[in-house]
Amino acid sequence: MADSETPSSVTSAELFKAAAEYLRPADLEQVQQAYQVAERAHAGQLRKSGEPYIIHPISVALILTEWHLDHQALSAALLHDTVEDTVVTSADIHTQFGQSISDLVEGVSKLDRLEFQTEQQAQAENFRKMLLAMARDVRVILIKLADRLHNMRTLKSMGSQKQRRIARETLDIYVPIANRLGLHKLYQELDDLGFRYLFPHRHAVLSKALRAARGNRREIVSKIQTALEQRLQSFDIEAQIKGREKHLSSIYQKMLEKSLSFSQVQDIYGFRVIVSDIPRCYLALGALHTLYKPIPGKFKDYIAIPKTNGYQSLHTTLFGPFGTPVEIQIRTQDMHKIAESGVASHWLYKSSASPLSEVQKKTHQWLQSLLEYQSESGDAIEFLEHIKVDLFPDAVYVFTPKGTIKSLPRGSTAVDFAYDVHTDIGHHCVAAKINDQLMSLRTLLSNGDRVEVITEEGASPNPAWLNYVVTAKARAKIRHYLRTLRQDDAKVLGERLLNQALRALNIEPNEVGTAQWDALIKQDRCHSRDEILAEIGLGKRLNFVVARTLLSKSGDESSPALAEGRTTITIRGSEGMAIQLAPCCRPIPGDPIIGLVKKGQGLLIHTQDCPTIRRSRSDPEKWIDVAWENLQAQLYEVAIKVLALNRRGVLATIATAIAEAQSNIDSVAIAKADGAYSEINFTVQVRDRQHLAVLMQNLREIPEVVRLTRLQN
Repeated sequence: MADSETPSSVTSAELFKAAAEYLRPADLEQVQQAYQVAERAHAGQLRKSGEPYIIHPISVALILTEWHLDHQALSAALLHDTVEDTVVTSADIHTQFGQSISDLVEGVSKLDRLEFQTEQQAQAENFRKMLLAMARDVRVILIKLADRLHNMRTLKSMGSQKQRRIARETLDIYVPIANRLGLHKLYQELDDLGFRYLFPHRHAVLSKALRAARGNRREIVSKIQTALEQRLQSFDIEAQIKGREKHLSSIYQKMLEKSLSFSQVQDIYGFRVIVSDIPRCYLALGALHTLYKPIPGKFKDYIAIPKTNGYQSLHTTLFGPFGTPVEIQIRTQDMHKIAESGVASHWLYKSSASPLSEVQKKTHQWLQSLLEYQSESGDAIEFLEHIKVDLFPDAVYVFTPKGTIKSLPRGSTAVDFAYDVHTDIGHHCVAAKINDQLMSLRTLLSNGDRVEVITEEGASPNPAWLNYVVTAKARAKIRHYLRTLRQDDAKVLGERLLNQALRALNIEPNEVGTAQWDALIKQDRCHSRDEILAEIGLGKRLNFVVARTLLSKSGDESSPALAEGRTTITIRGSEGMAIQLAPCCRPIPGDPIIGLVKKGQGLLIHTQDCPTIRRSRSDPEKWIDVAWENLQAQLYEVAIKVLALNRRGVLATIATAIAEAQSNIDSVAIAKADGAYSEINFTVQVRDRQHLAVLMQNLREIPEVVRLTRLQN
């Protein structure tokens, strides 16, 4: 990769010379034709810097030659601005260069049209388009990354405000994609350029300090490198050893994250050791561990367990001379190519006959998973939330019972692992064995854990899982399942609510004909009757409005007036997600209740004296008359507060009284305790209001209990 300080002007001769080193003559000829079309199209156009515009597409194509991209990608890079900025059309490119190049130019042009805004929804939508274009053909994003790199190299000609906006966009969007695709050199240069233009003063101060420190460090680096070379030679290991200097952005990030000074960061010396094959990687590691002592916990084997972007190396940190830490990376030449160029190092489009390498397979799987997440995500922001997890990975490596390695983001749980193995296993998991110990599903996984998932056929995803899963796949699958389930529940509730409204108008539901439904569907541009019912259940439509609209479609202008007596919906308390017992007042059978239709949530059941609903009682159209069904065979949670004398064993006495009332304790917490009294909050399970009365009577009979209250809000 050309250094970011080099002049931006390049010539077509340099491009053709670089491409001729690996392209066939016929393919090179097409690249030359693409250049001629681009040169004619951009004739007379200038960049902000004042140089001819054609310099930009040539520079982008030249960057792609460093990855040995094919002639189609180089041609598309030369033509990528013609459709937007000149008289050349997509049809012209298709006619002259064929479908593949036309598709690439169109893909890059669409990304060029994106204006990244500060609004979250707009930026998320644009980011989604970019990632989906990449999923369909990764060459699109490689051309776009090269385009962004050249723009960043020549950003000096822009105004300071535009510099900061483009730099922020580069750091937020393009840098993590380059990192995820394993394009290390590109990632590092974009990261440094973004830092330079976003924080120009900090960049200047650190840059000056780094130049001053180089002279002081040179002698120590030379001494350590000589010692490393001599030790490897004594073990008969041939190797290239290079001192590795941290780039400015990573120095700055390390200073921020670990609260270090510049001198403390510079006290760490880095070296890269490149050997001929994998066995010599491990021999070199052993040899260097005899030279300097390794720092415990600082060894990582990315050869046996590669990173998700295909990166492989042995990492170790040693106690160097004078106690200075020495970071060493050991890898083969092939691993070094992948570390520098990632997915581009073994180009997917070189040969359709050659088998995919491991890095290609992983990248291909990740790109395809983007399309899967897209189909299951509700909106662009949700999609962006999924992908951020994959773009900023801090991996943990775990094993299946058969020894297969799974790479997951740090913070992953047993549920994340279950979905990574298979969607069905995730949907039906109930527990997990981690290192042969039975553990809960929310257990965090650690490196080296052996995980076995326990499933049950009747089990289904729990909405609470969304509070702790971290992988994109798990979140997408759980949300998709719950969204589908919610729609089914909402449809059932919507039908009940609509029937209630129709009966209140003295109309039986079966009296509403197909013609009336068809007219309503056509008027509201809906897909089906089920969609309307689900929207009623989710509170997006009001039941009485739909009822009156249906009646108006019958042709009878004199719709009946609202009957004085309103019908009532019966509640079991065990309905699906579209009917929920409000957590503020926790109603139980026997409590007077009322239903509130809340947009996007369905029907919330409150007690009639719930303090939460007092403000909205003035809007009667949102309220639904509800009542409990007679037969109840389940338990409901109730919160109670007990003020008791602070005596030994009082908690056990209260717990015994609750158990004797045939109730379970779901949770207990000491809210407040002073010298004489303790205030204890219990969440208990009861069948109904009568059962709660028996339980509270048992507690009142305990001498130490001073006051007893059912908690609401």
